[in-house]
Amino acid sequence: MAGDGTHSDSKAATIVIKDLKFTYPGIDGHSPPGSSPLIQNFSLTLGSGDRCLLVGSNGAGKTTILKILGGKHLVEPDMVRVLGRSAFHDTTLVSSGDLCYLGGEWRRDVAFAGFDVPIQMDVSAEKMIFGVAGIDPQRRADLIKVLDIDLSWRLHKVSDGQRRRVQICMGLLKPFKVLLLDEITVDLDVLARADLLRFLRKECEERGATIIYATHIFDGLEDWPTHIVYVAHGKLQLAMPMDKVKEISKLSLMRTVESWLRKERDEDRRKRKERKAAGLPEFGKKIEGSRVTGDPARAAIRATNNGWAAGRLNSTVAGEENFILSSNRVLRQ
Repeated sequence: MAGDGTHSDSKAATIVIKDLKFTYPGIDGHSPPGSSPLIQNFSLTLGSGDRCLLVGSNGAGKTTILKILGGKHLVEPDMVRVLGRSAFHDTTLVSSGDLCYLGGEWRRDVAFAGFDVPIQMDVSAEKMIFGVAGIDPQRRADLIKVLDIDLSWRLHKVSDGQRRRVQICMGLLKPFKVLLLDEITVDLDVLARADLLRFLRKECEERGATIIYATHIFDGLEDWPTHIVYVAHGKLQLAMPMDKVKEISKLSLMRTVESWLRKERDEDRRKRKERKAAGLPEFGKKIEGSRVTGDPARAAIRATNNGWAAGRLNSTVAGEENFILSSNRVLRQ
């Protein structure tokens, strides 16, 4: 994988992203007029056995990229290929366990209770883990040991970190070929995180799995990744093997990434200062991808979803408070 996101060695490609462009759709399913792509001109190729560290500031687009790879957002099939298939269209990638996405907490929408409510049921860790059918008993036992899980844990009584261990264990029960991790170790203690990273490294070295790991925590990662990818404002800034990064920068991994982010922030501040000096708004106008914005009278002619959505007790149409389209004002956001 070279600096432009291309893969330079002879290993079989497991992830291929080609000129990816993505904008969150509006309420009518289309990109809002005038909206800028959240992800644009993004290309990347990874091969079997690669452990890729995905870095960038908050809001850079890391989670969106991982979710696209995980088949959670629709893009053109030729833009993103995972194991030679479209992650969104070929659902067997996920159902077979070949492709695994782990991110955030267990959450669900609960009508009249809220959106993204953490799942904290009164159920044991044993019931959750052993409730997954068709699992190799030895792999299950290894994961329980690696994550130091007490099978008697009740999920509504344990800490966030303990609940996270159960989530990770269940996500890794099937032997994946491609694993996408989005800040999944944020709640883990030092020992649990170190043991998990050691297990994941073994999966890549012995089974040829490919892992992309997005994180802001760099402790213990100096020698873990084989590649690093830096994203800013939805665009690929750098993609190269860690050996080359170490040749270019003599700093630690954390200090190296910090220097990239500081340079990015300084450039953003310079641009905002120039805009302000020119009499323009410091922050450019943004079109909200999940909302219909503008004059309510014009917005009213667009397709509107007047159906219920669990936990969403507000409209997604900007200015809808000024007019009424339906007696049901709980809309999908």
